[in-house]
Amino acid sequence: MIYLGIAIMIYNVWQYIHFARRIRRRGDWEAEGRILIIPIFLLVLFLLGYIAVALSGKADLIVSAILFGGSIFVAVMDHLIERIADRIRENERLEARITAAEEANAAKTYFLSNMSHDIRTPLNAIIGYTAIAKTVPAGEQAAYLTKIENAGNQMLTLVNEVLEMSRIESGKMELEPANADLVSVVTQAGDLIRSQMEAKQIRFQVRTDIRDRWVVCDANRVSRIIMNILGNAQKFTPEGGSVTLTAEETGTDGTSASYSISIRDSGIGMSPEFVKNIFKPFERERTSTVSRTQGTGLGMSICKSFIDMMHGTIDVKTAPGEGSEFTVSLTFPLGEEQETAADRTADPARTANCGGRLLLAEDNEINTEIAKMLLSQAGYCVDAVENGQKAVEKLAAEGPGVYDAVLMDIQMPVMDGYTAAGQIRRLADPALAGIPIIAMTANAFREDELTAEAAGMQGHIAKPLDQEKMLKTIAAVLGK
Repeated sequence: MIYLGIAIMIYNVWQYIHFARRIRRRGDWEAEGRILIIPIFLLVLFLLGYIAVALSGKADLIVSAILFGGSIFVAVMDHLIERIADRIRENERLEARITAAEEANAAKTYFLSNMSHDIRTPLNAIIGYTAIAKTVPAGEQAAYLTKIENAGNQMLTLVNEVLEMSRIESGKMELEPANADLVSVVTQAGDLIRSQMEAKQIRFQVRTDIRDRWVVCDANRVSRIIMNILGNAQKFTPEGGSVTLTAEETGTDGTSASYSISIRDSGIGMSPEFVKNIFKPFERERTSTVSRTQGTGLGMSICKSFIDMMHGTIDVKTAPGEGSEFTVSLTFPLGEEQETAADRTADPARTANCGGRLLLAEDNEINTEIAKMLLSQAGYCVDAVENGQKAVEKLAAEGPGVYDAVLMDIQMPVMDGYTAAGQIRRLADPALAGIPIIAMTANAFREDELTAEAAGMQGHIAKPLDQEKMLKTIAAVLGK
């Protein structure tokens, strides 16, 4: 038996040496290099122990030593097996991440293909209608200019959705709750899309049954949710169809209230397979009707993110050819009743059209020309400089009382808008240092507004310029 044990130990030593070599060849095992030597050393000792037993006959002492060494051998092998199991689990996790990344890349590839198509479509309209407008009499240009404007707005929507989804995925999106009239939020969203419904001869109804209309919510995001679903209903409902927007209060406990907002259409409906993925980014159903309709496949994903942030729910009932019904359920704290927009008689555009002198800091010539023309139409006189440093110098040279406000771009050569605003606020003359400064920039997110405010600016106007919003902001800052 002893000689058989010797033979087995020799075989084990040989097998383990080959095992250790294979392990080293197949991965980075530097940390385990010294540990792999220990079992070889112990196996050699076991072999010598068997030989000693065979030669001396003192089995008790030598067998005890062999058992002690065997315990160490088992512990070392247990550690190695655990390390191998860890490597296997790590490889499985890596494979899962690779699979997820490949799926995400496939979705984004499809998205980029759609984006290429959806951006080129309005670009084609802008370029084509511009070329046509140059060749027709002045009296016929208005129709083409309207189409160019619509195409530009379509492109802006595409860009905004992509940027917004990026912010949501990076965790930078935050709600901005404030006191709001929920009835006005719902009805205004309906009013914004009503003309598009009428253009397709779609019967559009808005119904509200809300007792507690004043709530604390992010009114802009609630409106975005409604507008996005209504926009889809308008796109996928044929001429002569119907769309109904219903908002009702479903319950209250005295401090908060629950609301149900549903949008039902008689459009093309959706397949059950697509409904399962409707809230995933970049998803669009593959049908001939949908392929002819512009969209990034991000709108419903953005809506779902907003609703989740508000701790609400969204349900979908639909079938191909039978239309769709989306129901959004939200709960908001009750707010305080305030004066509504209908009670105020001032028209922002008319109020702004009272004259005034503005200093514009803008490095892009096209942006400068557009801003000056829009402001001139509203009765403002505008002087322009191409960077922040020249804005500070011109303001200081002209002295107080010459300009009513400064419109400041942010990203400019020589001196950016934030630095320029800080230098203006540090001017020695209090009248100059306190002049109203309004950011006019393509940095259009909420954090950009807060950064502008922190830099000493009283307002924020996002590019592309919307004349009505721009005049409203200027009027509010100037107190007109």
